[in-house]
Amino acid sequence: MDPVTHILTGACLGRAGLNRTTALATLTLALAAEAPDVDSVYLLGGSVSMLQHHRGITHSFVGAPFVAVLVVAIVYGVHRFMGWRGMELRGSEPKAPPNWKLLYAYAVLGALIHLFQDFTNHYGVRPFAPFNPRWYSWDIVFILDPFMLAALLLGLVLPGLLALITEEIGSRKPQFRGRAGAIIALVCVATVIFVRDYEHRRAVNALNAHTYRNQEPLRASAFPRFLSPFAWNGVVETQDFFHMLPVDSGSGEIDPLNKGIVRFKPEETPVTLAAKKSRLGRVYLDWAAYPLVSVDALEGGRHQVGFEDLRFETVESVTQHRNPPLTGYVVLDPQLRVEEMWTGPAPQAVPNRK
Repeated sequence: MDPVTHILTGACLGRAGLNRTTALATLTLALAAEAPDVDSVYLLGGSVSMLQHHRGITHSFVGAPFVAVLVVAIVYGVHRFMGWRGMELRGSEPKAPPNWKLLYAYAVLGALIHLFQDFTNHYGVRPFAPFNPRWYSWDIVFILDPFMLAALLLGLVLPGLLALITEEIGSRKPQFRGRAGAIIALVCVATVIFVRDYEHRRAVNALNAHTYRNQEPLRASAFPRFLSPFAWNGVVETQDFFHMLPVDSGSGEIDPLNKGIVRFKPEETPVTLAAKKSRLGRVYLDWAAYPLVSVDALEGGRHQVGFEDLRFETVESVTQHRNPPLTGYVVLDPQLRVEEMWTGPAPQAVPNRK
């Protein structure tokens, strides 16, 4: 899920009533709802390190309490920096003093909600790491859902605008404001999840109800698109190929315009085996749900092996020859030793290393 949605969800949880129990509740929840993404620091170690560790221990049940400690430490630092103790000495006490034990519990809650939100999209999480490194994903919400984002923004902004109006006409300023708007926003978010889950199950059932080139599906998945909760990117795996096709869960139709694409499984060769045994190959294949490997011959007997995951591609992106997202590449020398590896777009040319 995108960072803004995470932060706004935490802020709405605070405004929904938790801010009445202790000072700094809204700040704590907003930070904690985004804090597990602190693992982005692994990008400093390179793109392969980022793929290996992103949504790892900080996105797990074991890591959530430690992420919460970091959040409470930051909030405590903000509390001291803003001089709350000095304000108390001057008689300007906050509405409710900070309850640090309760704030820690809220920080754990915010971190766990981050895990749940990331679980709803198709990148996935590893909630049982480090004991079980398996990836889990619900595949129902796009990484940025405009309906969720709009509901959360309105739930936080509209009460403030209404408060300005009431203050202009002389109404008494409430001690806590925005509770109703925050609750409505969270209900809207829950409704989006419920609707998308229902439509997702309809799309997967429709995919499993067909045969593809006289082959039964070994498995089938439907992945969300950006706007419509009824439009899904279907991927079906059979014995010999992957079939990519759009699905309309509202009508139950599969590929109504006959745009489906067949991607045949490549033959296993010493080149592909060597690439799969590389660090990137192991990490990528552990994470990818529908991996597809391709090989390009380079000068000097070298090879560039590409890894892509079909759950992040669409029929349109393939037919328009757009670079697939979240790809990985391994360059092998003539003796099938790894020269270099990375995630991201393919280079225009790979240098001939000696």
